[in-house]
Amino acid sequence: MTPPLEPTIAAVTERIRKRSETTRAAYLARMAAARPDGPSRRHLSCSGQAHAYAGAGPDQDALAERDAGNIAIITAYNDMLSAHRPFEHFPELIRRTARESGGTAQVAGGVPAMCDGVTQGAPGMELSLFSRDVIAMSAAVALSHDAFDAAVFLGVCDKIVPGLVIAALTFGHLPAVFLPAGPMTSGLPNDEKARIRQQYAEGKIDRHALMRAEMAAYHGPGTCTFYGTANSNQMLMEIMGLHLPGASFVNPGTPLRDALTAEGTRRALELSALGDRYLPVAHILDERAFVNGIVGLNATGGSTNLLIHLVAMARAAGIILTWQDFADISAVTPLVARVYPNGLADVNHFHAAGGMAFVIGTLLDAGLLHGDVNTIAGPGLDRYRQEPRLIDGDLRWVDVDATSANDAILRPADAPFQASGGLKYLTGNLGEAVIKVSAVAPEHHIVEAPVRVFSDQEQVKQAFHEGEFTDDVVIVVRFQGPRANGMPELHSLTPLLTILQGRGLRVALVTDGRMSGASGKVPAAIHVCPEALDGGPIARLRDGDMLRLDARAGSLDILSPDVLDRAPAKADLSGNHYGMGRELFDVFRRNAGAAAQGASVFFKGTAE
Repeated sequence: MTPPLEPTIAAVTERIRKRSETTRAAYLARMAAARPDGPSRRHLSCSGQAHAYAGAGPDQDALAERDAGNIAIITAYNDMLSAHRPFEHFPELIRRTARESGGTAQVAGGVPAMCDGVTQGAPGMELSLFSRDVIAMSAAVALSHDAFDAAVFLGVCDKIVPGLVIAALTFGHLPAVFLPAGPMTSGLPNDEKARIRQQYAEGKIDRHALMRAEMAAYHGPGTCTFYGTANSNQMLMEIMGLHLPGASFVNPGTPLRDALTAEGTRRALELSALGDRYLPVAHILDERAFVNGIVGLNATGGSTNLLIHLVAMARAAGIILTWQDFADISAVTPLVARVYPNGLADVNHFHAAGGMAFVIGTLLDAGLLHGDVNTIAGPGLDRYRQEPRLIDGDLRWVDVDATSANDAILRPADAPFQASGGLKYLTGNLGEAVIKVSAVAPEHHIVEAPVRVFSDQEQVKQAFHEGEFTDDVVIVVRFQGPRANGMPELHSLTPLLTILQGRGLRVALVTDGRMSGASGKVPAAIHVCPEALDGGPIARLRDGDMLRLDARAGSLDILSPDVLDRAPAKADLSGNHYGMGRELFDVFRRNAGAAAQGASVFFKGTAE
């Protein structure tokens, strides 16, 4: 028997529904009007169809003469990023499967896929956040040919999945199936990798030793194995019903991975408007699905980046989320998973211990998820308690043990690692911000100390190497917001901050930038709004001002008097405007919304 929905989850869902009533209704009306009558490609002229079919090889006749469904493949394949390398061979498998099922499939277009791990601390990182909106636009260009009855999306990492979801929702009259690549097999343990990075930061080992460790950690095709934004994305796609059950964390290059890709292709055809099971993505990603996603994010200690991305993704569906929604859901969502950096396990260990089937099952049993949602696997989330298996060559879903195989990695909702989720909303006279505390020890949840103010992370590194941090300190890195420089991640500061904390100092980071899905042991108040470039209070701070970060009370306050009466500081941002393609993104910086509204050029402001 399904338990009643937890009261706060129910109340927040209803609050979102009422807040979004007008925008959601308008969105659904647009999607209903866009529903195709017959195969979409039939609306094209004969010349247009000939252009669309000319490169289709063995599928030309089927496209021209039959009324079967045609799938758009939107791919983020490239072979320099491990997570997207496996997608090289997906299109042929998808085409072959569609052909065997009486349909067709075409690569409609590719989207860029960049890696924050590669660009970390480098100028290219300033394009990263805005690449999400570029990905959405690129996918829209591909789908604008209007020759498709369904779409499958091949993408994994940080900005790619949110951008693809925004595009899928923009074409929300089409079914959308997300086909993951899966994580690389386990290499050097993540805690050992972090230890070696810290040794390098302290000058105890040379770059050759660091490089050997990094290559042992990132060693093959697939997603990085720590629980950062990429794997948080995969969790979200499953708990929100756009992956097949159990598909998120199956390793690439395995028969099971191929079987899931083939089945996802068949499912996309089945859900098109040409049959009697029409289920467009607009009817999957509703208020309940987004609340389920937020619950999953908190229950697993997921990436802080999703507090920006989920807001933007929801706006594409006409749904308005606020950080207060995240905070209220977090307060009643237990932390049921510990995966690095919130534990020692990687995502392969998480999957082996019970993975998404366990997480979804225990959250359903606790009344923390909407079980009555639509998914690509059918109505309701109960199907997602099962795991996929290959039995005599056939893909089947089987019931699994409802208990954790390792209670150091996964625990039930009634005996969790922590009573509340890993994400907190901070407000105060400095503005609003978010913090991930699932990996932060309780004794570091409150930091009250004088500030040191910097305008970029290189200044922080220089001060560290010159031995300037000898007392408790709140390090403020400002002019890092979307409008200032594209909101790059400051994750390269993590080893330095960890060293300071390890020396016994009380230390915290406060920034209008991002800290990434791998935020670790040091408290970091991030995404501060208003950002410094907009004259927010963070622009009025000076060295020595007292600041209090209280993750327990959810507050972020300037304690020194008269700070808010000062004129805001100015920064020379001319160095952010050119090089590594940054000049092409000036239009994004000038038009970006605040982080709390999704930091997007598409959706600015709220309906409240």
